[in-house]
Amino acid sequence: MHKKNAIIIGAGPAGLTAAYYFLKHTDIRPIVLEKENFVGGISRTMNFKGNRMDIGGHRFFSKNEEVLKLWNELLPAQGAPALDDKILGRESVLTDGGANPEEVDEVFLNRRRVSRIFYHRKFFSYPISLSLETIKNLGLGEMFSIGTSFLKTKFSQRDEKTLEDFMINRFGQKLYETFFRDYTTKVWGRTPQEIGADWGAQRIKGLSLGKTILDFVKKTFGSSKGAGETSLIERFFYPKFGPGQLWEKFADDIKKLGGEVLNASNVKSFHVVDKVIKSVRVESPAGMLTFPADYFLSSMPLAELAEALDDGLNLRQLQIARGLPYRDFITVGLLVDKLLLKNSTHIETLGNIVPDCWIYIQEPSVKLGRLQIFNNWSPYMVANPENSVWLGLEYFCNEGDELWQMSDDDFIKFAAEELASIDIIDATSVQFGVRVKVPKAYPAYFDTYENISELRGALDEIKNLYCIGRNGQHRYNNMDHSMLTAIEAVKAIASGDSSREKIWNVNAEKTYHEGKGNE
Repeated sequence: MHKKNAIIIGAGPAGLTAAYYFLKHTDIRPIVLEKENFVGGISRTMNFKGNRMDIGGHRFFSKNEEVLKLWNELLPAQGAPALDDKILGRESVLTDGGANPEEVDEVFLNRRRVSRIFYHRKFFSYPISLSLETIKNLGLGEMFSIGTSFLKTKFSQRDEKTLEDFMINRFGQKLYETFFRDYTTKVWGRTPQEIGADWGAQRIKGLSLGKTILDFVKKTFGSSKGAGETSLIERFFYPKFGPGQLWEKFADDIKKLGGEVLNASNVKSFHVVDKVIKSVRVESPAGMLTFPADYFLSSMPLAELAEALDDGLNLRQLQIARGLPYRDFITVGLLVDKLLLKNSTHIETLGNIVPDCWIYIQEPSVKLGRLQIFNNWSPYMVANPENSVWLGLEYFCNEGDELWQMSDDDFIKFAAEELASIDIIDATSVQFGVRVKVPKAYPAYFDTYENISELRGALDEIKNLYCIGRNGQHRYNNMDHSMLTAIEAVKAIASGDSSREKIWNVNAEKTYHEGKGNE
């Protein structure tokens, strides 16, 4: 018998993890309220004619044993070769007693990570590395200039106020201008001069040209001990049918364990009395409903949370919340017959396509930011992986801007033409396309973000409110970080710890490094 209830706002990685943890480790009953008709947030998987799209690309990798254990509780590891490895006779990394992806659907594949930069019609490793390929592509003169610039930086470090300062300190002015400045501007719609150094500390901490050189030397001369930041990892886990498969399994298990996951349930307001939330009002298919509870865990965007609280924040704190910026996101799925790109790597692939999971498009002539090749994430994501290539074209934008307002048909045509213009596909090879818009995909680190500690302080004073997840903390977290904020919140509630420090400190410490990109 559950004595207390917890309302959890949002059925993304943080919200579902919190609900699962409540059921596994406490006698508190969770009710998850999700405004969309699906679970997983931006970690969902969408299915178009048997071709599955991962919105944003989500590698499953973590240094945290608790997260790894939790993932494997839900889906077993791979114990036999996947379809592409089987056909090609490629080496697989298998787990004794694991599941066979050719026989069962519930399985975590172990996949090779390949991710490169496409710049001036040439491939560069990502993160940018010192390699013969890089030297050849850039030329000795350019490499000498980059090296000189990097050494100069070592003798005159900048005060790190902006993301530009952060990057130049780690890569030198020349490499920053070549590979980071323009792409960062494309992603965020702001130059690195306008973005706080916090973003770098969050996403690329520990990585620098010096570390990259060290990694190159260790690999070249055979020493792998301690080589590479997490950003340089070479394998990752991935559900057979994409990330949404795991979160759908989470939701099913939560229901089986006695919790609730209510879709199409949009939170409208919280009733707060003396710094305690008493209930939440929700717009649902059954009309307006009121849910009283003992605890409230929120992964909804901070701006929406602030507006929904009927007491507890002053006007300044509300203005900070309203001013927190986001970068929105559009993905176009294109099914094509083949790619024009040649596979010049040593990695065999079905149809001999390039082996990349995703490619960072740094061609200045196109708005396209990243290109996913779903065949390489999992062959089971594609209806016919031997004879077609399923692509995800990622565009960074602001809700309501020119890209956002384009019709689906016009945008799909525009995206295909961009890809053809940089010689990646032939426009005539497109079989069909789809477009998906994702608002508030990336919490951004500018505008009122510099004052977020004031907002956080006020929210922490509400005794039974816990902010978790990427949007719940306005922090560009990866999946495992979002899960850990939820785990820490449940642990704090279970132990009676009123402090929120451990929840907010996930991914704030300098010792934790994760991979790059939107994961």
